[in-house]
Amino acid sequence: MRQNPRGDVPVIHDSAFVDPTAIVCGRVVVEENVFIGPYAVIRADEVDADGHMDPILIGAHSNIQDGVVIHSKSGAAVTIGAYTSIAHRAIVHGPCRVGGRVFIGFNSVLFNCTVGEGCVVRHNAVVDGCDLPAGFYVPSTERIGPKTDLNAIPKVSAQASEFSEDVARTNNELVLGYKRLESHAVQTASRC
Repeated sequence: MRQNPRGDVPVIHDSAFVDPTAIVCGRVVVEENVFIGPYAVIRADEVDADGHMDPILIGAHSNIQDGVVIHSKSGAAVTIGAYTSIAHRAIVHGPCRVGGRVFIGFNSVLFNCTVGEGCVVRHNAVVDGCDLPAGFYVPSTERIGPKTDLNAIPKVSAQASEFSEDVARTNNELVLGYKRLESHAVQTASRC
């Protein structure tokens, strides 16, 4: 965990797991039972012209997988809802709000947008400069922007929703497993 130039330090719930290779810097709030994977970077260090910075908030039971980057322009807020999965190497760049029970696929990019509750954004997709209502499904490699006709975007299927829930559940189990390993390592070190 790192302090930003303004002096803000992350606030991380005791039940969360942050991989030792991850970087969590500045005004970041990580709620309970969150998994932050190897080489993830969550960096809240920029301020606006008045010196203000909103936090980056990672909601309870969410997972930020390997190589994900979460950052924000000029101190704008980034909020990740509860039970949300941000998959490997995705970029979430604020201002950005991601609802609960959302799945963001590998290498996807979110910028200056809102992604509503229960959405699925598949791999290598881009959501830029628009508000995606709850329950929408963005296919792989699609680009959704301010001129996109949202009527042309499908709704999340039961199968896609089940997949999202399974990813969240699997990563919640990883948190518990890694926390047990941490606890075991501390107990072993204290006996030496």
